[in-house]
Amino acid sequence: MKKRMTLGSFLVAYLRKIGVRHVFGIPGDLALKLFFALGRKHDLEILTLSHEPGVGFAADGYARATGKIGVICVTYGAGGHNMVNPVAGSFSERVPLLIFSGGPGEEERKLGTLIHHQAREIESQHRIYQEVTCAARVLTDPLSAARQLHEVVRAVWAEQRPGYIEIHRDMVDREIEVPDDLLEWDGRLNFYESDARRVAEAARETAAMLNKSRKPVLIAGIEIHRYKASRELVELAEKIGAPVFTTVLGKGAFPMDHPLYMGVHVGPISPPPIVARMDEADFVLNLGCLKTDMNFGNRPPHIIQGRSVWAVDRRVDVKYHSYIDVGVRDFVRALRRQKLRDHRETVTYASNLTGGVTGKLHHAPIKVSQILATVNDFLAEHRRYMVVAESGDMLFGGLDIRVPHHGTYLAQGFYASMGFAVPAALGAQVGCGLRPVVLSGDGGFQMTGPEISHASRFGANPIVIVVNNGGWGIFRPVASDRRDLLEIPAWPYAKLGQDWGGAGFQAATAAELRDALAAAHQCKSFAIINVDVGRDDLSPVTIKYIKAAARRSQPAIARKLR
Repeated sequence: MKKRMTLGSFLVAYLRKIGVRHVFGIPGDLALKLFFALGRKHDLEILTLSHEPGVGFAADGYARATGKIGVICVTYGAGGHNMVNPVAGSFSERVPLLIFSGGPGEEERKLGTLIHHQAREIESQHRIYQEVTCAARVLTDPLSAARQLHEVVRAVWAEQRPGYIEIHRDMVDREIEVPDDLLEWDGRLNFYESDARRVAEAARETAAMLNKSRKPVLIAGIEIHRYKASRELVELAEKIGAPVFTTVLGKGAFPMDHPLYMGVHVGPISPPPIVARMDEADFVLNLGCLKTDMNFGNRPPHIIQGRSVWAVDRRVDVKYHSYIDVGVRDFVRALRRQKLRDHRETVTYASNLTGGVTGKLHHAPIKVSQILATVNDFLAEHRRYMVVAESGDMLFGGLDIRVPHHGTYLAQGFYASMGFAVPAALGAQVGCGLRPVVLSGDGGFQMTGPEISHASRFGANPIVIVVNNGGWGIFRPVASDRRDLLEIPAWPYAKLGQDWGGAGFQAATAAELRDALAAAHQCKSFAIINVDVGRDDLSPVTIKYIKAAARRSQPAIARKLR
């Protein structure tokens, strides 16, 4: 950085200083100067896809997999508006993204006419992004531009949510002033500071409750991921010796092959052993768990009055009172330092799958539950894989996937926008190097799946399993009167994989899927495995979730599902 430099050069220097090496985007006329400025230095690699939603999901997957900020550059209007959906998902799921958008120059704005790509007013896009980001700025003042960018990035990191920067095209080459403190800054970004006294008091009170309990449980949520507290959580759990669950959104926050890990807690639709163990609990420690309908099986959260602690959103609720300004990572660290009773409980992992696929079932028409079991067998044998689950049936089916060897698991467990998985897998592999196994329904794949054709340019080679039931199958149980509305075209998925430069496989039995996974594992390119399943077949958790939801809102449908 220099005291005076162009805004475009400052952006590159600033991004390099905070460790950014990849930028995802699509060029456009009102963002060309910005795009070329970011791509001018070899230290920043620009990764382009075919459509802005894919760009947003790829940057999101990159940020989830690396723990870094995912950076995006798009054009004004047609590009920025296309990005709103993935950014909204990142906002709701606490993913740090930094979105740069171009915009019309001052001379264009003086014309007094509508500018192409404009929606309502020039400022409309900025106002839209204020709804789905933690900070949004339009940089127009050379004296304050550097400071405003820094303020947005600090908020992105502290809140682990997206931020938005709009730079009109005549600003890219404008000379700006860089404050002295930014010149001297070492590039480190920090979370919000906790109040040390409140942290200590909350930890002491929680420790006292833990030590009095006989059957405690720990539940890990998404903030454990986002605030980089997984290692501290493992140490705390081992000190307590109690079962650890994760929420739907927090799956992967605790190692799935750890002896204390019992599985995913989804309220009353959890696997029966988890439901039974929760019923026995006399103390529940919730760490970083958002109170969402998805996390708790479309039911109110299970709270033992007077015997629960919730640490989320920079506060800790203990019994009937709260400690504010207490971050979850600081709380876990303080609790770990307390003298805690070791409960030494023997924990058995629980899922909705009854076991592997054996005997004649290997050659019978495959069911969704058998797909999940076969994938688990594959992951148990092969290291350096992650799993990325698409929304829809595979979001629920993925809860029964167990990724060992500290492998990563990614899914939009709350916002649940279909089209997430394939581009997110590309971004994740670019960021962390693990090869993804993507679980996607055919409906989700038809939304953004063609982005897989960019894999070779990225040096990525995901294995995409398309669970093909010929439509948006997750809605068939609740739309029996108009099933025709849920049909989608029959794509030749395996052939498309070959035509797009990868490999393609067909599978209709567990044996064929096992062989296809083994062959895909040997491929240096990406692979698409088309797995045909029954039109009404769904994963075990999906069936339970639909039944639970129907009992509350559509009793007639619930009776049909019995």
